[in-house]
Amino acid sequence: MYPLDLLLDPLQYTFIRRALLVTVVASVVCAVLSCWLVLIGWSLMGDAVSHAVLPGVALSYLLGAPFAIGALIFALIAVGAIGIVRNTTAVKEDAAIGVVFTTLFAFGVVLISKFPSQIDLNHILFGNLLGVSEGDMWQVIVLGGLALAVMIVKRRDFTLFAFDRTQARAVGISPSVLSGLMLTLLALTTVVALQAVGVILVVAMLITPGATAYLLTQRFGQMLLLAPAIGIGCAIVGIYVSFYLDVSSGGTVVLAQGTVFTLAYLFSPSQGIVTRRLRRPADIVA
Repeated sequence: MYPLDLLLDPLQYTFIRRALLVTVVASVVCAVLSCWLVLIGWSLMGDAVSHAVLPGVALSYLLGAPFAIGALIFALIAVGAIGIVRNTTAVKEDAAIGVVFTTLFAFGVVLISKFPSQIDLNHILFGNLLGVSEGDMWQVIVLGGLALAVMIVKRRDFTLFAFDRTQARAVGISPSVLSGLMLTLLALTTVVALQAVGVILVVAMLITPGATAYLLTQRFGQMLLLAPAIGIGCAIVGIYVSFYLDVSSGGTVVLAQGTVFTLAYLFSPSQGIVTRRLRRPADIVA
């Protein structure tokens, strides 16, 4: 088989084209948001929201409603509950996140155990990329496009918020409003990514591209370009690998992202472990 055939053969299937489109859209949206999440230190928040949507998805299955609706509702509930506990008690943010997301996740587990025959557990946990319908595809495109548009419009404000909240307040930007908007975007982006990789792997898409870009550059503007480029590349590689090896599509996409992060961790020009050790003898001689 020629290399061109390896690239073109999978594209003759409609389900592969849809999977590619959905994964690329989800990867780009998650990657852009991940840049700010990494800088602010909200990685655990992404983990919390991705797990807290489980009962919403389970209830949607039971009621026959689009699962995105239930997921978005419970994502917003999780974000709001974490904010309320954090702002009205002496409990620190990490503890508030832990309490809220484990409680909601446990609620989802109870629902699934109560109605196991009516809920597609594999779809919820691991996504269903190769079974994406045309309606699901447009749902991801619309929600992803909305989230990405807001991030592009507010990118300067989000960046100032991430680097210096005092300065943001000084120029008339409300940190609390931006925080709420970013958390809402986190909830929306989680719903977008759920269709691609499921509850368990969403957090990887929300963190890994931004963390990888952070290792590769010290300029935030370049991070915002590198992260989605990494996401797109890993999405394409992951789908093709899953097609030819007949393995989980969501799993291979996230595994590709983890592989790129590992390479950046080892060989990044400025921060790579191997790169710094190779430079050390030269520094000593100089």
